[in-house]
Amino acid sequence: MEKPNLDTLGRNLKQLRMARGLSLSQLANDAGIAKSNLSRIEQGDGNPTLETIWRLAVQLNVPFGDLIARIQAPLGEDGIQVRLIDQGTDNPWVDVYWMSCAPNTCKRSQAHNTGTVESITLISGELHAGVETALRSMSAGDTHTFPADQPHCYQTADRWATLVMIITYPKQEPL
Repeated sequence: MEKPNLDTLGRNLKQLRMARGLSLSQLANDAGIAKSNLSRIEQGDGNPTLETIWRLAVQLNVPFGDLIARIQAPLGEDGIQVRLIDQGTDNPWVDVYWMSCAPNTCKRSQAHNTGTVESITLISGELHAGVETALRSMSAGDTHTFPADQPHCYQTADRWATLVMIITYPKQEPL
């Protein structure tokens, strides 16, 4: 990730952590990462993986998009690129992402917050996607909706796959 994007991620993360009254140690422990790594991320340093960013979002109980908001370039690693297209402001929260997956790639994703649902529409290529125990084969134009509060994955064959992902988070009760 480039420095301007790391700076934005760090500011977003620190603001959300502090708004929830969490210490660096507390969030790092809850997310299963070293406190020093979390500190570096908040300072705009380090090189967090997509999975680390997801774990932080889950622990903060916020959409993934809240952490990467205002990052213009796609985030990527291990053959996967993801870009936030839009975030809803209603309740429930809805985020829309563009995702590209290299050939012969398997991206496993940990369970998101309870009640989270993903809906993906395949734009090009072929993909096996969904809850790990019940992957669905998809071709261009297919849509698949599945519970994202269980481990799930995206797996390509011999071609690139491009998709649009809509993540709907559970409705939040007013504080």
